[in-house]
Amino acid sequence: MPEPSSRRTFLKRAALAPALLAALPQFVASANPQRPQPAALGQGATILFQGDSITDAGRDKGRYYANDASGMGIGYVHHIATHLLGQHPKKQYRFYNRGISGNKVYQLADRWADDCLQLRPDVLSILIGVNDYWHTLTHGYKGTAEVYEKDLRALLKRTRDELPEVRLIIGEPFYVEGGSAIDERWREGLLPFREAARQIASSFQAVFIPYHSIFEKALEQAPAGYWCPDGVHPSMAGSYLMAAAWLEGFRGM
Repeated sequence: MPEPSSRRTFLKRAALAPALLAALPQFVASANPQRPQPAALGQGATILFQGDSITDAGRDKGRYYANDASGMGIGYVHHIATHLLGQHPKKQYRFYNRGISGNKVYQLADRWADDCLQLRPDVLSILIGVNDYWHTLTHGYKGTAEVYEKDLRALLKRTRDELPEVRLIIGEPFYVEGGSAIDERWREGLLPFREAARQIASSFQAVFIPYHSIFEKALEQAPAGYWCPDGVHPSMAGSYLMAAAWLEGFRGM
């Protein structure tokens, strides 16, 4: 008797999942062909995440101390922090999440002194850009990819001037084809923001995480509803995938 289609689908996805995760090192390596190899992070390193709702992920903003579970949100940051804290207890890493839903680059800049510079991170991870495009479609925002690039470069220069040894991780702004909030405008509309983020990462010798390409690959085994139902905000599975990719970029830091 043939297997029910739901079971066949489950078995197919279960078989493909290890292949997708196994491909992540190559995705990240290909996006960082001239990646520097700095000395290993010391004990007690501070790792700060910045961005918009994808990073925020419903965190309790009143729980702002290091390694507070409620302050990590329920997204990729939480996966990363639990993994590294559990795997490396002697490192005594200090994690902070300061993502805020709806933010664009200029809003990061407005709160940078409090939410970044005073924390003096050893590693700064930024995922920003989707609202810099999306809000031109839905909120009447007049920004452009050129504004995004200029603002993000200025923000990173300000950071490096204050914290010259900070190590940077830049996440690629992304959308997931088939999500309920996505239409044909996104293909061309977000592309210059993605390209700007990649160029900025190269300019600042940051590790670049190619999230868009990774989700494109993930769609080969499950639809957008599984990874990212609206095409912007990842599900639990999508958040896990983002964390796994980020950890590949973090290796060697």
